[in-house]
Amino acid sequence: MRVKDRRRDYIKDIAVQRIGKLIKLAEEIYSRDQELANRYAELAYRISLRARVKIPKKYKYRICRKCKSFLVPGRNMSVRLKSRREPHLVIKCLVCGYTKRIPYKKGLKVSKSCNNSSGSS
Repeated sequence: MRVKDRRRDYIKDIAVQRIGKLIKLAEEIYSRDQELANRYAELAYRISLRARVKIPKKYKYRICRKCKSFLVPGRNMSVRLKSRREPHLVIKCLVCGYTKRIPYKKGLKVSKSCNNSSGSS
């Protein structure tokens, strides 16, 4: 592996780590300062552009694609399950009105770890 390739991989790895850290900081600070949380989300998006890395899926759904604000369910984001033609999850940003649709397969079973964490014991 060439030195240039190793350096590029190193930069991409650092970028993904920083994106994760910024999203976690945005989650923690959102209740106190929404503007700062939105700034963290925008910075995470810019880092992904600059380093040419994809934002991991678990974080991608928390940033609005249109206005780049940090999305919190029930506060500035609505989440709906639709089961029409093709079942899908609808995420709507209540700041700008952008709607994101994510298809899912009907009838997928929930893993045991999710069932146990709901407090059914």
